[in-house]
Amino acid sequence: MLEETLVVWGGEFGRPGLTPENGKDETGHNANGFTFWLAGGGVKGGHVHGATDETGARAVDGKVHFRDLHATMLHLMGLPPDDLVFRYAGREHRLTGPEGGRVVSEIFA
Repeated sequence: MLEETLVVWGGEFGRPGLTPENGKDETGHNANGFTFWLAGGGVKGGHVHGATDETGARAVDGKVHFRDLHATMLHLMGLPPDDLVFRYAGREHRLTGPEGGRVVSEIFA
């Protein structure tokens, strides 16, 4: 079943791994380096794509924008990411945003 099912786990932000104090972000939110994982559905098992710096504060390698993640998930589900548009407020909107998204094929099995 996992061969045909794409499992995605993630959140809206990461955690810096630091205790908030002395003017640091009291929420502990980190929008510059966080994790998503994907399993099944054509994704390479055990593959790690990207990295953060030594403190986990910033992505430094293999950065993937949300629009790229969306494009990749749509592609894995057999949907053409840049062709999917909807009309709202008199204009067309692409599901992957105005710039479109890059399919991250490096994670494919």
